[in-house]
Amino acid sequence: MSATTADALDEEIVVQHKVISRTTVRQRVISGILLVLLGAVTIEFLGMALHASHDATLRLGSGGVTLKVPDIVVSGRWSAVLLGALIVVLGGWQLARGFTRRAMPWVTAGALVAFMIAFLCWVSARGDGTTIDVVGLLQNSIALAVPLILGALAGVLCERSGVINVAIEGQMLAGAWAAALVGSLIGSYYGLLGAMVAGALMGVLLALFSIKYLVNQVVLGVVLNVFALGLTGFFYDAFMQPNAQSLNSPQVLQSIDIPLLSKIPILGPLLFQANIVVYLAYVLIVVIDVALFRTRWGLRTRALGEHPKAADTVGIKVLAMRYRNVVLGGAVAGLGGAYFTVGAVGAFAKNITSGNGFIALAALIFGRWSPRGAVGAALLFGFASALQTLLAITVPSIPSNFLAMLPYLATIFAVAGLVGRVRAPAADGEPYVKG
Repeated sequence: MSATTADALDEEIVVQHKVISRTTVRQRVISGILLVLLGAVTIEFLGMALHASHDATLRLGSGGVTLKVPDIVVSGRWSAVLLGALIVVLGGWQLARGFTRRAMPWVTAGALVAFMIAFLCWVSARGDGTTIDVVGLLQNSIALAVPLILGALAGVLCERSGVINVAIEGQMLAGAWAAALVGSLIGSYYGLLGAMVAGALMGVLLALFSIKYLVNQVVLGVVLNVFALGLTGFFYDAFMQPNAQSLNSPQVLQSIDIPLLSKIPILGPLLFQANIVVYLAYVLIVVIDVALFRTRWGLRTRALGEHPKAADTVGIKVLAMRYRNVVLGGAVAGLGGAYFTVGAVGAFAKNITSGNGFIALAALIFGRWSPRGAVGAALLFGFASALQTLLAITVPSIPSNFLAMLPYLATIFAVAGLVGRVRAPAADGEPYVKG
């Protein structure tokens, strides 16, 4: 091969790499227009709607920290206008040049953060002198997101192995029931173990019927959810409610302050003043992400979800590994269910999970079947729920349910491919039968 030919080949490879690393023209145009529209809405309806003399007050300080952070007082109008202009600039750049696929999630996240800060400034500067407790809002967001994170991680373990897990809701509900019962009998920390066992048993049912008996996995997930709802409701009516003092009164897990770290301003109250379930969620996020993309187990798991026949050819025990991963995912979802009883409420009630398993499934899809993406989506849903509660108190005239539906609209856009390519593992939901 001549030097000229080699240079031409190298240039072609570079060009192809640039094309692959950037979004398609359709995605670039649509996402750019959406960003510009978001920025225009921020400027017009959040910035210009405010009086120039009205200030916004954001509280970043919190109790229990060594160094107090003073409140931030800024002009509501000009803060919203500047943040809206920043979003418009990002949208304009996306339309003109286009960000890379790797940078686009960060750009989208930055635009959403800018919009939410502008929105909080608008709420505070409307004229009634409302001070927005930002740390408290974020604390509530994390608290609401923890079961979603655990449920989404359970979905990652199952669906990366090639088994669709629509039964996250049922696994969480079984875990919540078991945590309340075991926690009432022998202690809340044992209740966590009981919840994981109950979730794992639901995982066994999912694995058995989907892997061995080849039942349609979506239908099976719906059936398991109904089964868990009926079974826990029956047990609750039969003996938990009549004997609530002895069988349905677990002690709520106490908050554990991490020495030194809990005293850090802003981050301390947010991340290091929580109960054991929250810390276990931190550990599982790191462990599952590292294991899935940095270990032999993770490589084999991803092979099961993409090409099980090829995995079988190289000696991977496809069915056995799918069994293990699905049961493990059920245990993680059960731990998420325990957060509702021993982690927060202190008692079990019928349908206490209230559809959070389905929200976790949406977070899994929005997060593109990756642990980090699923965690980010779960935090977005948790923030929307916390903000809905805040608005119901501070600005009752705003239909807070409209804000609550925004994350789901974002999920629909993501699944439709309008904000980037979203693809499930190739063999997800496909039964594997050895020839």
